Amino acid sequence: MNQYIININEIGQLVIMMSVQENPDYNVDLLKKASKYFLHVMIGVTNVEVARERLYRRINTNQFDTFGEQVDLYEGRIVRIRDCGHALKSIIKQRSDKLANFSVVQALYDIANDVHRPDLQPGFYAELYHLFMAIQGEGPGVAPGDYYINKDATGIEAATARSKELDRLWDSVDKRMSRFLHGLNPDIIEYRKERRKKVLSQLGGTIADWRDWRWHLRKVIKKPTQLFDLIPLTDSETEALELVEKAGLPFGITPYYLSLMDDDLQRKDRVIRAQVMPPVSYVEYMTANKHNPDCAIDFMMEKDTSPIDLVTRRYPAIAILKPYNSCPQICVYCQRNWEIDGVLAKGAMASKRKIEKAIAWIKDHPSIQEVLVTGGDPLSMSDTKLFWILEELTKNPRIEMIRVGTRTPVTIPMRITNEFARKLGKLRRPMKLDVSVITHVEHSYEITPDVFRAVERLRRNKINVYNQNVFTFYVSRRFEAAFLRRLLKRVGIEPYYTFNTKGKDETIKYRVPIARLLQEQKEEARLLPGLSRTDEAVYNLPALGKQYLRASQHRDVISILPDGSRVYEFHPWEKNIKMQDSYIGIDVPILDYLRRLENIGENMSEYQTIWYYF
Repeated sequence: MNQYIININEIGQLVIMMSVQENPDYNVDLLKKASKYFLHVMIGVTNVEVARERLYRRINTNQFDTFGEQVDLYEGRIVRIRDCGHALKSIIKQRSDKLANFSVVQALYDIANDVHRPDLQPGFYAELYHLFMAIQGEGPGVAPGDYYINKDATGIEAATARSKELDRLWDSVDKRMSRFLHGLNPDIIEYRKERRKKVLSQLGGTIADWRDWRWHLRKVIKKPTQLFDLIPLTDSETEALELVEKAGLPFGITPYYLSLMDDDLQRKDRVIRAQVMPPVSYVEYMTANKHNPDCAIDFMMEKDTSPIDLVTRRYPAIAILKPYNSCPQICVYCQRNWEIDGVLAKGAMASKRKIEKAIAWIKDHPSIQEVLVTGGDPLSMSDTKLFWILEELTKNPRIEMIRVGTRTPVTIPMRITNEFARKLGKLRRPMKLDVSVITHVEHSYEITPDVFRAVERLRRNKINVYNQNVFTFYVSRRFEAAFLRRLLKRVGIEPYYTFNTKGKDETIKYRVPIARLLQEQKEEARLLPGLSRTDEAVYNLPALGKQYLRASQHRDVISILPDGSRVYEFHPWEKNIKMQDSYIGIDVPILDYLRRLENIGENMSEYQTIWYYF
């Protein structure tokens, strides 16, 4: 139980409030109790539109009284009242009802007048409970970064007190991070040497083979049931792999990545397995919808942003070139899973003619100054083919930056040979053309001495390496992503983007509420040293591209659906440049997410402030 003190009663007086439960039973009675001051104005009203207007006015009155009185609330609570008031007023607008195809006002009107609403689930009550508690200056939890010093202290006394609090704060952060495994730990390094021996024995290879990236490509595990003889599996993993094979869905794991998996089922390698072993729900969805033209498997609508084969363009000065549409290893939540026919499949490499036409098209558009060469993974190609493409791009005098997107530093780090790094570095023209590598390290357990050596080869040749993390459920525990960023800096990789998991139906098991990534960025990332926290939290919108989550003015919460899902209206980045429709997206319910965390042993009190990020 937590004690909070301030509320405004029905006649505008400040009163002492009762304690607030940390994990209440979310139901209609709890919501009615929390929102009595507000729902009272809707009782007995003739229709929902009058009720809407009265509720809107009551929220405004509440905010006016809060900001007009000298109330004993610390700054964080004042901000919470502001943000939650803004969200609630957005949710109860008529326009929001139409966009979301659901009326929160109607639901509140029915609740106030004791009309039974069997469609409303605990997730709905949880969201509205926290909104109404928050705009009254209440609600559970403080951020782990909050600290307090005597406001009357000044000078050296204040500085000393502050320093002690910061020591205490970092000790707390360090303890939270210490529970996460990483591949630079000496014990794990030794364990994985034994795993390497076992994988070589299972696949028929030598240490010399292991150092040859071509051997890893030849030995990629493409048949899901082949894993039955390579690592221990849970019943659910076995079932899913059988279904993947039966459905003929793309599947691949490199021998190197297989060596990162553990020989037991204690779930230490949970994140590693989740990268490549899809849940049953994914397989069922992909099987049912892969050939359904009405299904949004192409979530980013690349078909509508590809003016010519192999090129995608969403922004004025950047184009994506995709010469190879497969990878040595398939990430379950891949943005382009809809177009991958098979791992390293014949035909994955585009024809020379198609590539030449794509490069010529880019050259015919002089506004394009940067090209991201990705796919699929372009480092699946031979050096000869890849460097022919890169060298053709360097002939375009307008191009100032070439980025190579590849996950091979994590899945086959020996692919980054000294020769490859040297040739990539030679493409640079100081002050005219820069070249960089964009990779995807998902978790600290993937960072190994092999990854470090691959990155070091690139950096010795003046190639910067940047990381794009995908904020899935499996990497979303408190301080898990923050710890990854610390390790990335240690091995020479710059944190670049953290992507909120795309709103794809097939990857529902991987999705995380937007509020959790905002909470991570504002409560956890800010506690890191500057160069470790400097990545950008983004959400990719179909056809529109990246939306920067730090820019709250570019989105609004417009509804809460009966299951507790937030409905967002995202405003396009070019809204001040040209007429462009907004995008309506449905998030995953926060309560469902928190219960999943609890099921894997997380302490819910650590996440309480998640409700107040939008």
